[in-house]
Amino acid sequence: MSAQYKLIHCTINGKKVEKMVDVRASLTDMLRNDYHLTSVKKGCEVGECGACNVLINGEAFNSCIYLAVWAEGKNIQTLESLLSPDGELSDIQQAFVEESAIQCGFCTPGFIMTAVEILNAGKFYSDEELRKLLSGHLCRCTGYENIFRAVKKAMYRRLGKEIDF
Repeated sequence: MSAQYKLIHCTINGKKVEKMVDVRASLTDMLRNDYHLTSVKKGCEVGECGACNVLINGEAFNSCIYLAVWAEGKNIQTLESLLSPDGELSDIQQAFVEESAIQCGFCTPGFIMTAVEILNAGKFYSDEELRKLLSGHLCRCTGYENIFRAVKKAMYRRLGKEIDF
């Protein structure tokens, strides 16, 4: 018989943590319930909507289908990590505001965390490639175009290119 709880050590938003977790608990549950990181949304809970998206060692994952015990030794980053200490928005958050890419806001944190992974690659992506990279998310409000424009704008800015919509 296996133990129901396991002690894990990981880094969440730059802070080293130690937590006893139920081996059946999702990373979403741990982040929301134990660390009160409410940007990690509970949407479909089967990895289809992207609302729970976080970065794990720099790669975007749906935390609802990622067990908390798998976070052992990993670096977890949520939307809360993007705000500067003085309250300034990150470039991708600012682009979402500028492009009105937020309506109800439920899907926004997951989209932004995927965008962080895209932008951190430091590559130029075509419109088709960007759309494909963002396709793991569902949004009921925006129609996706403003979200796409925000990510494209941030990509162009980071790469020092002019953009004209």
